[in-house]
Amino acid sequence: MYRLQVERVVSAAHAIVINGAREPVHGHDWRVRVQVEGPCLDDEGLLCDFHALEQRLDAVLSPFNNRSLNDVQPFDAVNPTAEHFAQHVAEAMWPAVGAVVHRIEAAVTEAPGCEAFFSCSRADAS
Repeated sequence: MYRLQVERVVSAAHAIVINGAREPVHGHDWRVRVQVEGPCLDDEGLLCDFHALEQRLDAVLSPFNNRSLNDVQPFDAVNPTAEHFAQHVAEAMWPAVGAVVHRIEAAVTEAPGCEAFFSCSRADAS
């Protein structure tokens, strides 16, 4: 199995609902890592182009940079938890990968030692 990883940091605030109560708005420097995985390489010996992954991740994260997640889709309607943020990132990465990528995982670190993961397969994305 082959695996590639790219990473970015985005500064954004959020206020999640826990046990029915919304917490105060607070900010994080979110560390976002994306891994793509597949069993084989394409005809050029690549699982995926690193630059394509980086460009897509930048595009996915740019609407959130220096903003409150609560004010940006989809989190204006979805509780902006680290888990939901990881899901959003992973699912949004599919346009950047070729047919040999079978799985995408996003890891979102909200604070040191606090990390959420979401992975999806090509079958999930269909």
